[in-house]
Amino acid sequence: MSLPTEQIINAIEKAREASPERNFEQSFDLAINLRELDMNRPDNRVNIRFQLPNGIGKRKVLVFASGDLALRARRAGADEVVEPAELDQLATDKKAAKKKLAPYDSFVAEAPMMPTVGRVAGPILGPRGKMPTPVPPQAPIDEILERERRTIILRSRDKAFVHCIVGKEGMSDEEVAQNIETVVRNLTAATKRGFANIKTMYLKLTMGDSVKLV
Repeated sequence: MSLPTEQIINAIEKAREASPERNFEQSFDLAINLRELDMNRPDNRVNIRFQLPNGIGKRKVLVFASGDLALRARRAGADEVVEPAELDQLATDKKAAKKKLAPYDSFVAEAPMMPTVGRVAGPILGPRGKMPTPVPPQAPIDEILERERRTIILRSRDKAFVHCIVGKEGMSDEEVAQNIETVVRNLTAATKRGFANIKTMYLKLTMGDSVKLV
């Protein structure tokens, strides 16, 4: 079973109506309550990464890299590049490291730097489910940045609940609907009983009221 596209479009329209205009672009947030899954068992917990077909607007990506990869990452439009010398400095100041990493949505790390990145950034990013994606020094960083900007993470931890951003206010209803369909498809593939494990599903804009989808 899946959600009819018409039903999703209808919920998107209602979510727009349920939110007054703001002086910033709001996000579409999807919240899903799960059922019949014992979250005390790690194998029942959801922890998946996948790409949304239409992205979710501007996502900031930080790249840990050196030499040629660092140069190519800057040319490809990485929002920030941290090289080994700066990473060593951050290792000595946890407060500065937290401040440095806080603004970014996604992280990529040159594979040889991963041991240091894991030691410095792991305690900060691990609990947020944002550990860097390791890539080889010769990686096509432009393609990787594009992929990371489309990638979201669904994590349930020990609660029968997941949520994520599925679009921006300026996107078309059809684009947001395609993203929602992708979330549902990936979530149901990751749960034991698929759609039957979904209890309720709500959609809202950042400052708006929730609209029930399921």
